[in-house]
Amino acid sequence: MKDNQCGDLAVIGMRGCERFTTQVDNYLKDWRRRGGEEKSFIIDADCPRFGSGEGKGIIHESMRGKDVYIICDTFNYGVTYKMYGMTVPMSPDDHYADLKRIIAAIGGKARRITVIMPMLYEGRQHKKSSRESLDCALMLQELVAMGVSNILTFDAHDSRISNAIPLSGFDNVQPTYQMIKALVRAVPDVQIDKDHMAIISPDEGAMSRCMYYSSVLGLDIGMFYKRRNYSIVINGRNPIEAHEYLGQDLHGKDAIVVDDMISSGESMLDVCKQLKERGANRVFCCATFGLFTDGFDKFDQAFKDGVFDRVLSTNLIYRRPELLKKPLFVDVNMCKYVAYLIDTLNDDATISSLLNPVKRIQALMEKHRGELASQMKIDFDEK
Repeated sequence: MKDNQCGDLAVIGMRGCERFTTQVDNYLKDWRRRGGEEKSFIIDADCPRFGSGEGKGIIHESMRGKDVYIICDTFNYGVTYKMYGMTVPMSPDDHYADLKRIIAAIGGKARRITVIMPMLYEGRQHKKSSRESLDCALMLQELVAMGVSNILTFDAHDSRISNAIPLSGFDNVQPTYQMIKALVRAVPDVQIDKDHMAIISPDEGAMSRCMYYSSVLGLDIGMFYKRRNYSIVINGRNPIEAHEYLGQDLHGKDAIVVDDMISSGESMLDVCKQLKERGANRVFCCATFGLFTDGFDKFDQAFKDGVFDRVLSTNLIYRRPELLKKPLFVDVNMCKYVAYLIDTLNDDATISSLLNPVKRIQALMEKHRGELASQMKIDFDEK
């Protein structure tokens, strides 16, 4: 163990995160290989269930003095268990309960516990407006009370939820660099400059992340605001009547629509349709979390109709296997980035440079523009 490490590194992947955790572990093993030995940092842990649906957390090795990183995807509905003979998909509540079971099984023996929860459990239930629960804040406080030192999440629906635990560690990580890198790889001829592209916010809530994209890429920004019908409630929310656009002319420009998640996708597809009607050339949808709660039929049809050109989403949460095979989808792999975060934190070093990737984005843009210029020269010479 290095002198500046908090403790021996231990990584626990909760159910459904096994493949992601293995990829993270492969990076860590490669970076920390000593004397040809490849030691895995993954800890053998399990959350078995009884036939009644009750569960328990088991850790099969000592956690004393370790620096533990628990990766938990509370939105993985692809994981199931048996209850009274029925096959039941795990809900966010089930995943969160298992996370607490594993923390309880550690029993206070670890030197430090960090929870990596890419999409915050109950993250959309982050503010109180009437007689209702404030689940996300309660979750954060509960984890801290159980001994969690730091919580890492990605693209929180509202990062101000960290105010619930002002004296504890909370890092909200943005996948901006990885999104842009995946876009230029998937669409090599894309021109990311003010004359050929614009950043679009699909609603008021997404403006802050879109402003970041706009500033680091030097692009104009436009936005839509949702006109809702507040006289009725459908499926727990006021329905959207229309998306109104505010911004500059889009004729001939590509557009990147940036949001934290795609839920049913109705809003995103409506925005893409309006962008095409306003003269946008290609439309790329960048969402950290692709939930697709209503399935893919609407997206398949919209892609066929030319409403949008690509959807980019990360592997931080579960995706149905068929999504990965669709030509409309671009997978943004975050395993190496998560491994960097774990490796740096275990050394008790600052992750500021990892949280602010401006220099890496600028280097990527210079490289991409150079490749574009070279290709244009080749095409010109061939003519």
